[in-house]
Amino acid sequence: MNHENIKNKEYFNREYEEYKKAGEVAKKVKEYSKKIIKPGKPLLEIANEIETKIEELGGKIAFPVNLSVDDIAAHYTPSHDSKEKAEGLLKIDIGIHINGYIADTAFSIDLEDNEENKKLIKATDAALKKAIENANENIKTIGRKIQKEIESYGFSPIKNLQGHKLEKYNLHAGINIPNYDDGNEKKLPKGYYAIEPFSTNGAGSIYEGKPSGIYILKNKKPVRLNRKILEFIENYEGLPFCSRWVVKKFGKKALFALNRFEQKEIIKQFPQLIEKDHGKVSQSEHTICLKNNIEILS
Repeated sequence: MNHENIKNKEYFNREYEEYKKAGEVAKKVKEYSKKIIKPGKPLLEIANEIETKIEELGGKIAFPVNLSVDDIAAHYTPSHDSKEKAEGLLKIDIGIHINGYIADTAFSIDLEDNEENKKLIKATDAALKKAIENANENIKTIGRKIQKEIESYGFSPIKNLQGHKLEKYNLHAGINIPNYDDGNEKKLPKGYYAIEPFSTNGAGSIYEGKPSGIYILKNKKPVRLNRKILEFIENYEGLPFCSRWVVKKFGKKALFALNRFEQKEIIKQFPQLIEKDHGKVSQSEHTICLKNNIEILS
């Protein structure tokens, strides 16, 4: 084996170990989250506790904890002054990274003892299991397995939300995994993927709603004012951050800086993603390593 091959092998081994560490933190954080989430508990309190636990366990936050209720499919995180409470069908989407290597995982909880909520959760859990079992098949087969499983419970998959390839400091690395048969006969290349079925009793699609307070750095442009805030944002290495974190660091004045950065297209804000018919939505997600075999990391 030549020197270059040794270096490559060392790199890929280190990469795997970092992803695996992130996944181990993700598993612990999920179990912790299930214990602390109660009906009526403030979402702001839940988000802060989960994010604190990630750091206590040696991980870093890959994106703000998403706590999306009922028809909000994704991209809801509480603001610094949120009064929202945990209720209904709550989706908890958590991202952890170790040196940029990300574990992305999600689960749903029924907080109103509702049979349809429970059935929606079973549908996405079952669909996720089928998708992972078939991750070595072509992309359309994975999507078809997800769709068929969700439909067997009497629900619809959300077709314009999908799983995604993960790379270092990159949550969406160019390859998507649909929640339906999209006709794509290519196989997933070896790598790391987040598979995330969404099921709904609504139309099966989402639209862009209100601003979420979740941002991503778009362009590194020099600014005269608010340099410290921009430097703080740059520390996230291109991963998503939220207004809540910036306000915690700099106070409410930081909201004006975020608005200014957004106007100058330095940062981009994500919208909340709402089910088209305002149907309830459940989500299940795991990060997998796809190499010679399929390994669930989260």
